[in-house]
Amino acid sequence: MKNRILLIVCCLSLSTVFAQKRNYLLYTDTNIANLKKQIATDTSIQNSWEAQLKKADDLLEKGKYKAADCQVLGLAYRMTGEEKYAKSIKEIVVNYTSKETWEGQALLNRTPAWKGGLGTSHTSFFISIGYDCIYNYLSNKERKEIAQGIVKVGIQPAMADWLNPNTSFHTFDTMGHNWWSACVYMAGFSSLAVRNEISEATTWVREIALTATDWVNYTGSVLQNKPSTFDKDGGFYESINYASYGISQYLLFRYALGEALPNEKQVALPILDKVGDFFIKTTYYVGEGKPMSVNFGDSAIHKNGNGCMKLLWQLGYTDAKYAWYLNQTNKGNDKEGLQLDTPNGLILNPILPKLKEDFTPELATSHLFKDMGWATLRNSWKKDATMLAVKSGFTWNHTQADAGSYILFHKGKNLIIDSGNSSYGNPLYTQYYCQSEAHNVVLFNGEGQNRKDPYFGVANPGSLHNLVEGSNFKYLLANATGPYSQILARNYRNFIWVGDVILVIDDLLAHKPGKFEWLLHYNGTSKRQGHDLSIKEENSEVLVRSLFPETFPSGGLPHDFPEQMQLEEKIGYKDHHPEKEEPYWAISHFNETARTKFISALILKTDENKENLPVIKRFEGKDFLGVSMTQNGETTQVYFNLLAGGRLKHRNSVNTMNGWETDAYLTVLKFKEGADTSKHTELEELFIGHGSYLRKKGQTLMHSLSKYTALVEDFKKSPKVIFQGQATGKLRIYSAKKKSSISINQQYKKASYQSSQKLLNLNL
Repeated sequence: MKNRILLIVCCLSLSTVFAQKRNYLLYTDTNIANLKKQIATDTSIQNSWEAQLKKADDLLEKGKYKAADCQVLGLAYRMTGEEKYAKSIKEIVVNYTSKETWEGQALLNRTPAWKGGLGTSHTSFFISIGYDCIYNYLSNKERKEIAQGIVKVGIQPAMADWLNPNTSFHTFDTMGHNWWSACVYMAGFSSLAVRNEISEATTWVREIALTATDWVNYTGSVLQNKPSTFDKDGGFYESINYASYGISQYLLFRYALGEALPNEKQVALPILDKVGDFFIKTTYYVGEGKPMSVNFGDSAIHKNGNGCMKLLWQLGYTDAKYAWYLNQTNKGNDKEGLQLDTPNGLILNPILPKLKEDFTPELATSHLFKDMGWATLRNSWKKDATMLAVKSGFTWNHTQADAGSYILFHKGKNLIIDSGNSSYGNPLYTQYYCQSEAHNVVLFNGEGQNRKDPYFGVANPGSLHNLVEGSNFKYLLANATGPYSQILARNYRNFIWVGDVILVIDDLLAHKPGKFEWLLHYNGTSKRQGHDLSIKEENSEVLVRSLFPETFPSGGLPHDFPEQMQLEEKIGYKDHHPEKEEPYWAISHFNETARTKFISALILKTDENKENLPVIKRFEGKDFLGVSMTQNGETTQVYFNLLAGGRLKHRNSVNTMNGWETDAYLTVLKFKEGADTSKHTELEELFIGHGSYLRKKGQTLMHSLSKYTALVEDFKKSPKVIFQGQATGKLRIYSAKKKSSISINQQYKKASYQSSQKLLNLNL
C-alpha cells in the first residue's frame, strides 16, 4: 500500500514538472504555433518541416549523435511532443556535459591554454538548445546536474578566457572580431538556458549583455594594425561570411534574452538599424539560382546575411526591404545560416508581408562603406543587373592582400571574380588565396602587397573615396598606395562608369623601373578577339579592352608587335577547390618603367547593344591621355591630366587639353552624339575629379578656391550638382541665363548671378 501511494505521489510530482511553464529560448510556444500555422498553409514550409522530421528519425535509427543534432531533434520534440526525441536529446546532453572540455586540442595546447574557443562556443549553443527543448522532460535532479555540467564545460571556460578580470586574456579583436561575439554571447545564451538552476546565471547574462556596446564600438589598434569592429554604415570588414556569423551570434543571444527574460532591458545599439542594409547592398540578385554576394576575403559566393536578417526581423526590424531580401535568400542549408532547410531557420521563420511583384528597396544603387574600404555600384536593383564591387581597405586575418581589387557581376553571372579561398589547413590558403596574385590588382616585378600582410596586418591600409553617382554616371577612387608602399609610391585606381562602359584607370609610380602587370581573374571562358579580351559565361559577356599604355595588336603574332600590350595566361586555383587549377590573365607592356598609366575599358554586352557596341577611341596630347565613348546617342570624353599625377611639387597641375583649361586630375565631358565637342555651349554633363576650375576660351564653367570632386548633370539647362569638397567656401558655375537657385547635393541653394561672366555664385 505504501509503495502504491508513493508511486501516485511521484506521478503527480512528475506531472507538475512536465506542466511547468518555460520561457524557451528559440523553440518558444509562440514560434511552435507559428510554424504549425505556416505548415498548414505553405507547401514549401511543409516540405521543409517534413525533411527535418525525417532527419530526426534517421538519427534515431542510426543511434549515433553529435551535439549539433540537438537542433533537429529539439525541433522534432517541440513540434510533436514524442518522447523518443527527448530521450535521444537527453542522451546527448548527459554525454556532453560529462566531458572534461568542449575545446579542440590545438587551442588547448596554446600558452595559455584556450579553453573557451569556437569549439566550446558551438557546443554550448547546441547543448543549450537541447537542454532548453527538453527542460520539462527532465526531473529537477537531472536539470540541476546537466546545468552544472553546462556551466563547468561551456560557460566558465568562455568567461574565464574572455571576461573575468582575474583570468581573461582575449580582447575584442582576438582571432578576428567574430570570435568575441561567438565565444562570449554563446556563453550568455547558455547562461539563459540554466538561469533557473544556477543562481549566478542571470548576473552573468546581464554582464555579458552590457559588453555589446563596447564590442560594437571597438575602434581598433594602431600598434597591432587592427581595424574597428563595424563601419559606421553597418558593414563588418571580415567578409560577408564572418559578418553573418559574428553578428548572428550576438543576435541569437539578444533574441533569446528577450524571450527568456522579457522584462530585462536590452542595450541600445543604433548600428542594428544599418546592419540589414549592409547585407542588402553587398548581395547580387539573380533571376535563376541562388543570389550571390561580394565574396572578398574568407567568404563564399553564395554566403549571405539571411540569418542576421531573420533575427533582425524577429527583433522588430520589419522594414519591407528586409522581407524582400529574405524572400530571395531563405532557401538552402548553411550550417551557420537560418535558411528554411535548417531547424533554427524553420522555427524562426517569420510570416512576411506580401510585396508588389516589382518591389525594389528604396536605396541608392551605389554605396561606399568608407571605414572598411568596400563599395558596391550597380545600375539597377532588378535581378540580373550589373554590379561592380571594389575593395581597398584592411588586410588582416580573414581579409586578404587585395587592396584596389574589384569584381563584376553581369546578367546573372560573376564574370570578373575574386579567387576566393580554401580550407585554412591547405598550404595554398597562405601561399596563393591570401596573396595579391589571387586578385584583380596590379603587380610590379611579380610582387604585390607584402606576403606577411594577411598575418600581421598593414600599418597603412587602402581606402576608397569620392563615390559619385548620377543618373548615368558613376565614379570611385581607390587608393592602394599604403599596402604597396614597399614597391610603389603611387597606386591609385579610378573607376568611371558611363552607360555600358566601365573605365578602370590606374595611376602607378614605382621606386625604380620595372614591369607592371594588370591581373584579371574570371569565370567562364576567355579569349582574345582583336583588341578585346572576351569573358563569357552562358549568355553573359564582358569585353576587356586595353587602351593605355597601348592596345593589343590588331592581329598577327605577339612576337611581331613587341610594342603592343602583351597577354599572358597564368595558373591559379579554383575557389574552395585548391586541387583544381584555374587560369587567369596578366596584361603587361614590354617597356620597363617606374611610372605608367593603365587605362582599360570593361564593355558590358547586353541584348540591346550586342549588334551596336559602344564606340571607344583613345586619344592623347601633351601631358594628357583621353578616351572617347559614343553610345546611346551620347559622346563622353574622358581627360586624364598627367600633370596632376603627383609629378609636380609647389606648382599646380594647370593643363590645356584640346582647348579645355583645367587643373583637374580627371575631367569628363558629355555631349549629344554629333554635337560640336569643342563648344562649351554643347556640354550636357560635366565631371571634375580633384580640380578647382574648368574654362573654355576664356569662359569659366566651374570654379572654387580649393580642389573638389563634382558632377554637374543637365549642365545646359538646369544644373544639378553633386559636390564633394571643402564644406565652406564659394562655388561658381556657368549658366547662360539668370537663375536664383541651384540644386546641390539634392537641396536647392540660393545663388547670385553675374551676368557679365555668366556665372552663378553660391556659398557652400
